[in-house]
Amino acid sequence: MRRATARSRFTGQARSLAQDARGATLVEFAFVAPILVLMLMFLFDTGYYLYARAILSGEIQAAGRASALETATQANRALLDNSVETAVKRLVGGGTLHFDRLAFKSYGRAQSRAEAFIDSNGDNICNNNESFDDANANGVRDTDSGVAGQGGAKDVTIYSATLEYDRLFPMASLLGWSQQVSVTAHTILRNQPFDKQAEALIGHCD
Repeated sequence: MRRATARSRFTGQARSLAQDARGATLVEFAFVAPILVLMLMFLFDTGYYLYARAILSGEIQAAGRASALETATQANRALLDNSVETAVKRLVGGGTLHFDRLAFKSYGRAQSRAEAFIDSNGDNICNNNESFDDANANGVRDTDSGVAGQGGAKDVTIYSATLEYDRLFPMASLLGWSQQVSVTAHTILRNQPFDKQAEALIGHCD
């Protein structure tokens, strides 16, 4: 009788433990929490990237317009770069910036990049003494006719800046990403017609 009662009590306690859900929520949260935290870090990191790109783009466009003015000397353009760097670092919170200017004779050249040539024989190859516009005056037809710098009057300039900064959260290594982020913004504009545009030299292909 006593054995039957003890067995009944044991069976009842085991059944109660099996039905007891206390602590299950804590265990489930322990499994879900890492994924949730990782997702939040990803969202914050993406939002910060978009914010940094918007800030950089706005500053580049403003400085680019000022660079195209007749009064913008080489020294003034250096000051504009410094002002962009100061503003971006202040709003974004640090990082390293690199600037680049490439000048072209027209918007078409800026898009195609290659130095134009007269294709006399129609083979799409600069050869047989066909003439080409030697934009950078190096005696060779280049696939990129851009000349480093702001260029002169009426030239089209691509003004670019690249921002590099470290991610805010240590999630990059978990996802196999680089801890450093690179953001590039650029604007294309034409310099003011304050003078006659310099003519490109004429070269001839072999």
